[in-house]
Amino acid sequence: MERTLVLAKPDAVHRSLVGEIISRLEARGLRIVALKLMRMTGEQAQRHYQAHRDKPFYQGLVEFITSGPLVAMVVEGTGAIEMVRRTMGETAPADSAPGTIRGDLAIDIGRNLIHGSDSPEAAAQEIPIFFNPSELVDYTRDIDPWITES
Repeated sequence: MERTLVLAKPDAVHRSLVGEIISRLEARGLRIVALKLMRMTGEQAQRHYQAHRDKPFYQGLVEFITSGPLVAMVVEGTGAIEMVRRTMGETAPADSAPGTIRGDLAIDIGRNLIHGSDSPEAAAQEIPIFFNPSELVDYTRDIDPWITES
């Protein structure tokens, strides 16, 4: 079972597309193990985008991601990272296939609705920026017994 970070960015929240994004991920068999509506701090943005620190678009990334509320979540499933990446589509919406989140819903590369970790290493670095271990649900322990008892 693999876990990955997903961010529904401020443009997704502003355009009321968070439910659509979550529905598409859940329809692919992914389970949400953590979820919060929040505003990313400058410090979190710097940590999250540290790999882009020396690139010309870095400041714009930080300004955009901190410009409004976002929804941070951790999803899990078999091959979750690749599943999320395929469901999101390419970074540039114009390059994204129809049926993907970005292909169907995103406006431009700077407002592309969603972030997903691109590797297990990135997920391991990114998840703790947004969630403490105690905030992650263990389905086997926390959900499955509750469902079978009802």
